[in-house]
Amino acid sequence: MPSHPAIHWIGAGLASGPGIIALAKKWGQITVWDITHHRIEALKTHIPHNIQLHIRSLNLDDTTSKTEFCLALNPGDIIISMLPAAFHVQMAKIALKAKCHMATSSYLSKEMTALNSEATAKGLSIINEVGLDPGIDHLMTHVLINAARTAGVLGQGNIIDFVSYCGGIPVEPTAFTYKFSWTPLGVLTALGNPAIMIKDGQQHTVEKAWDDVTELSLNGESFEVYANRNSLPYIPEYGLKAESNLRTFIRGTLRLSGWKKAWQRIFTTLDTAGPEDVRELSDKLWQDHQYDEGEQDRVVLHVALTSTSKTGEIWSASLSLDTVGAGWQSAMAKTVSLTVTEAVNALMEDRLAPGVQPAPHDISEIGLWLKGLKQNGIDIKAENIDLNI
Repeated sequence: MPSHPAIHWIGAGLASGPGIIALAKKWGQITVWDITHHRIEALKTHIPHNIQLHIRSLNLDDTTSKTEFCLALNPGDIIISMLPAAFHVQMAKIALKAKCHMATSSYLSKEMTALNSEATAKGLSIINEVGLDPGIDHLMTHVLINAARTAGVLGQGNIIDFVSYCGGIPVEPTAFTYKFSWTPLGVLTALGNPAIMIKDGQQHTVEKAWDDVTELSLNGESFEVYANRNSLPYIPEYGLKAESNLRTFIRGTLRLSGWKKAWQRIFTTLDTAGPEDVRELSDKLWQDHQYDEGEQDRVVLHVALTSTSKTGEIWSASLSLDTVGAGWQSAMAKTVSLTVTEAVNALMEDRLAPGVQPAPHDISEIGLWLKGLKQNGIDIKAENIDLNI
């Protein structure tokens, strides 16, 4: 029996492989639970024989299967929920009942936040938003804003412009400018949702993402970017609520140049499509534009902050990530699951406070995560600030 808590990874989808392998190698054991086992069995070939990778079946819609899972849990164990977002709160309630910690890469929901008092009272940590976006973007942003605060350019009434853009894109460009790492339904649904941001110093809402696409130049390469979701809750989350002259605050998505033109027919369809039409479109896009076996994908993430004083002095800095991968080690799988791995390592080493929480704010803790990501091949480039990892 291991001397440390058991690790239970729930859901072995396309974004899980690198994290499963990394945790198994570091801690000597991991149990992976899923309805099907073919992906997990394939991962076994990538770990030494002395490491225990246990495979168990779990179907949360089956009472017997769910009971068997609950009986396998012990107080202090760690659950990683890589299930669809709708299942995370159900899994968190199971974790709390079994006195287990939990990590998930998905956005922190109101329903999850409602479990904070119980988690805190039981001394349990339930950490969310520890994937790529949300996840690495938060870590990078806290580092960036800490550097701005250290430089003395925050809290001075300066004009503040902040942007954070992230996207998964194909290494080899296509006429469609995009390929899907998993079912397109989530991308299509998100495109039709309003985006709320700060633009020109005012709250600004875009009803459809494609109505406000702009260009972003990085290292001589041009991308198209647009805001998504509601950026406003992250103003206090990132420590910018007190800024009296916040001109720009946008969290958004990055795509290859030419994306808006290539997707025009998709936008036209979404304008009038019902739920069933969107599902049919998703199936068609998945058939036509998924990654081929062994094809390389790419993840680009960029966060930048500029402060302009009343006398025109400018302080500007940014952090960027640009990585590629393929197969079970795709760029998307690495960036999502290896960040989850860092959350689990923090839980295993008792470095996180009890309660329901997002990715860490503490700069020293973030440094440990970024160092771990770098050791696993995910490097972050800094411009105009020191990144001591």
